[in-house]
Amino acid sequence: MLELMITAPASGSGKTVLTCALLAALKKRGLDPCAFKCGPDYIDPMFHRSVLGVDSHNLDLFLSSEDTARSLYHHYGASHSSVVVEGAMGFYDGLGGSTDRASAWHAADALGLPVLLTVRPRGASLTLAAQINGLRAFRAPSHIAGVFLNDCSPMLFKSLKPMLERETGLPVLGCLPHIKEAVLESRHLGLQTAGEIKDIAARIDRAAQTLEAAMDWDKLSEVCVRRMGWGAVASVPAQNRVPIAVARDEAFCFVYEETLDALKDAGADLLFFSPLHDEKQPEDACGLYLPGGYPELYAARLAENESMKRSIHEAVSLGLPTVAECGGFLYLGQTLQGTDGQLYPMAGYLPGDGIRTQKLVRFGYSELTADTDSLLFRKGEAVPVHEFHYWDSTQNGDSLTAAKPLTGRSWRCGFTNRRLYAAFPHLYFPGRPQMAARFVREAERYRKERSGHDKT
Repeated sequence: MLELMITAPASGSGKTVLTCALLAALKKRGLDPCAFKCGPDYIDPMFHRSVLGVDSHNLDLFLSSEDTARSLYHHYGASHSSVVVEGAMGFYDGLGGSTDRASAWHAADALGLPVLLTVRPRGASLTLAAQINGLRAFRAPSHIAGVFLNDCSPMLFKSLKPMLERETGLPVLGCLPHIKEAVLESRHLGLQTAGEIKDIAARIDRAAQTLEAAMDWDKLSEVCVRRMGWGAVASVPAQNRVPIAVARDEAFCFVYEETLDALKDAGADLLFFSPLHDEKQPEDACGLYLPGGYPELYAARLAENESMKRSIHEAVSLGLPTVAECGGFLYLGQTLQGTDGQLYPMAGYLPGDGIRTQKLVRFGYSELTADTDSLLFRKGEAVPVHEFHYWDSTQNGDSLTAAKPLTGRSWRCGFTNRRLYAAFPHLYFPGRPQMAARFVREAERYRKERSGHDKT
């Protein structure tokens, strides 16, 4: 099986374009690829899915343990012929930017993956060799198995390849020149989502065609093929599943596929709906999951859908077990400031107003600790989470204590009770499967209570 990680010395090195081009090329070669993304990023997996037509998954070694990451990797990769993992940030950039924990290197080390290091030869030649050698020597083993040159002309590649191979001892597998048509635009949370780029398939196909001719496929197979045993994927037995409504559309698109699978493994039947396009949430739902996304981009349209806002407000008020994180948390508030600066009425269940801050707020990893038992948490339990948002709320709640793992800086946040989690921090259920089980159990209790009321 062909398995590798694509990483780089720093962000902005073209990892996503190269990853998508490689996935597309592997698919054309009949190698049935699947993809993973290191870290908590929601957006890059959307690009993987747009190319593959199958799910991409996250591997996060802060939100989950090494054993969990290995289990997820083997579970989702077992039925494929090739696996490509896209790294995050710089190769060694992990927790807090000052440790290698949860870095791309940490994931490669935990999974034993060969690494393809992509570099941009901007204004450097022999110095590139020094940088590559420094990256190889920084941790042992580095797992770096080859080098790929990005934004590099074929002529420059011909001169750099023999020098880099001589100075580093690593094979240089190919290059991608600058492809204007394949540039992926960014916004405040990173790249635009794949669904927003109308010609995304054509852009990736253009890069894949170039890569097909530029990659040394024989050498790639030589350094990245592993012959390891993969276990069979266990099936989840059918059961009397509990229906849980999951918001999924342009505004609510930040959800980990592994989290959805964790809910299904716990006994949920997921009912997808759109707060933008549907009239109301699924009436037979016994639980509600409002994930993050870009509600600020669609604030006016969300506000106009009065029947949806009313149905969600009524359901949550009547005790429907609800998980609302980041964008979903903002949607449950009173108003939300759109990107046009206007304030728009939201579902109105929570007291706060969503406001734009012009900067990242409480960015990065932290741990949540509960004061009392609630829907997802038990008193004193610490849960790893992640935040990434430019909007804030005038009332963030005070049910939980969030703390940075390295500095200890802490703050209060969140609204929780027996049937509610509403806060900015994103949760990762595979890392704490007991949370998925608690959510589904409470949804089952709600179903029984509602069934009893219906009989009377």
